[in-house]
Amino acid sequence: MLPYSKKLKEPARHLRRELTDAERQLWSQVRRKQILGIQFYRQKPVGPYIVDFHAPAVKLVIEVDGSQHLDAEHLIRDIARDRFLNKQGLRVLRFDNRQVLLASGSVLDEIFRVCGERLNPP
Repeated sequence: MLPYSKKLKEPARHLRRELTDAERQLWSQVRRKQILGIQFYRQKPVGPYIVDFHAPAVKLVIEVDGSQHLDAEHLIRDIARDRFLNKQGLRVLRFDNRQVLLASGSVLDEIFRVCGERLNPP
């Protein structure tokens, strides 16, 4: 397990209870080891952040971004967050809400592909 700030435990619990529609849809498709038998966790603290989805077995983080992530301030924070997560050995996949809600097949194909690569590196 990756270390995390203990003060994020309660906010993570709150976020698990308050999923967005896109997060709820994606969660229904990755939970219970539906992708290659890999366990995913939702709203998981990692270091100083809470990531939307984490699959420790393949060192994968999935972020589902709302439109606020398009503004300059959020973009800068997302870059810093991704750098931190990459330094922890984690691969970060980012999808926006619209992709998850309207093109879930493509989103799942990409998650499946990356999970397969990380389970069986070349």
